[in-house]
Amino acid sequence: MKTHLTLPVMEPNTYVIFPEAAGRYYDEPEHWTVRPADTFGFFNLHYVVSGQGYVEVDGEWKLLQPGDAFLYFPNRPQQYRSSTENPWDVYWMHFYGDALPEILTRQGFRRTLLWSTNGTKGLQETWNRLLSEIEHNKLLRPSVLSMLSYGILAEFSAQAVPLLPRRNRDTSQAVIQLLPAMQEAACEPFTLGEWAAKAGCTPFYFCKLFRKVAQMSPMDFIRLCRIRQAKQLLLDDSARPISEIAQICGYPSVSYFIKRFKEVEGVTPAAYRASFIYRR
Repeated sequence: MKTHLTLPVMEPNTYVIFPEAAGRYYDEPEHWTVRPADTFGFFNLHYVVSGQGYVEVDGEWKLLQPGDAFLYFPNRPQQYRSSTENPWDVYWMHFYGDALPEILTRQGFRRTLLWSTNGTKGLQETWNRLLSEIEHNKLLRPSVLSMLSYGILAEFSAQAVPLLPRRNRDTSQAVIQLLPAMQEAACEPFTLGEWAAKAGCTPFYFCKLFRKVAQMSPMDFIRLCRIRQAKQLLLDDSARPISEIAQICGYPSVSYFIKRFKEVEGVTPAAYRASFIYRR
């Protein structure tokens, strides 16, 4: 199955991001693309849902599997292909925007071509919505096309970590799978060694992989989760003492809780609560 939908280039383009084409290739073992340098002026994002494919990097073919992706910047040489034995199911989007080179460079997307994601269905669902919008409405709703394209890029950016060798990728996936449990248990005492053991690695390596996955340290992640819980408690029960909220959120010292809260939110817990009550 081959879905290949195109749109005319918007000139002038007033959107941060806009698709030039998008599609999906499924069970197409002959899918093979070669583009010399300076012949393709759009960003090119591919996301593998199932099966396998290959991307040429510095003269070597690199294997991509479910959850993997690649992102080419404009005018770069490109060569990629599906596996003939296990053809990939791959979603793709060509897109452009004047500010995108700076934005994506600042986010670190020039450092490598190959990426890995946690493989959740959110990215696939947004891609399906974009394909449906192009197919049924074409250019009738350009703001929706831009919004859906941005949704794909934002979801990809939130998940993407550099593609690791297979041995390291298994551990990286284990770290990703721990995030919901870590968020749920954030207000409990945090022991780095225990979470590293659950991921099957040392505390040092756990911290290294966690930074690649979440773009922050494990303790910074725990702190943000605790502050989120504190904000909810401050708003849900305006009579609950701040000292009690501090205890619930894993801060035995109320002064330390206030310090951490202000570092993240810019105001004290009391001021945050008061401003919300005033706005209501």
